[in-house]
Amino acid sequence: MMTPTPQLKADTESDLAARYRTVCDEILESERQYGRETGPVTLVAVSKTHPADAVRALSGLGHREFAENKIQEAVEKISQLSDIPDLCWHFIGSIQSNKCREIARHFDWVHSVDRIKIARRLSEMRSKEDAPLNVLIQVNLQNEITKSGVDPVALESLAKEVTQFPNIRLRGLMAIPEPEEDFDAQRRIFGSLREMQSRLNSQGFDLDVLSMGMTTDMRAAIAEGATHVRVGTAIFGPRAYPDPSTAS
Repeated sequence: MMTPTPQLKADTESDLAARYRTVCDEILESERQYGRETGPVTLVAVSKTHPADAVRALSGLGHREFAENKIQEAVEKISQLSDIPDLCWHFIGSIQSNKCREIARHFDWVHSVDRIKIARRLSEMRSKEDAPLNVLIQVNLQNEITKSGVDPVALESLAKEVTQFPNIRLRGLMAIPEPEEDFDAQRRIFGSLREMQSRLNSQGFDLDVLSMGMTTDMRAAIAEGATHVRVGTAIFGPRAYPDPSTAS
């Protein structure tokens, strides 16, 4: 059973707006500091566990990119917000094959493809009337046994297979590294994902997306070429209810 979604209190909307502006300013500052062109980093607001009202409030500030990691919660939220035009939904959670139909139907992006079976199912379930589903391959950079993601050794083989499916489009790579406080260490980890993307592109792939960096390490990710950062807590505040996932 899905955890009930709490309502956003009206007196927190100004706090939400202030946190959002702070994150946007930090992204802009990081772009300038590390020589990035102004504007290339897409902020994906991780709205998991937070109410639809919080997404609605943030969309009122002009934001359009949102991420969820639980399909049941996401579908309900997407339905509640269907009156808002041009929202772009990103799925960032681990994927079970029996959830592929709903993911392919409701989302514009999937950041967490890590095996061929999931890529095939997403392609099969994506309506041919819709644009191809944008997908990223999740890479397990540090061989964490509790975390999803393809082993870097198998990345090239998986990427080749994913590009063969007609209703999905391989756009890039994603990673969720272990928490690390040292900035230089963060950069080294994110740099390894960037290097993997570069190697694939040198072999004929056309990957333009690096989804890496969250609330505590997005500066390092931007320094190493992130095109998408996934930020939840710094925008929405503490989670509305406990969630063991670290993708925020």
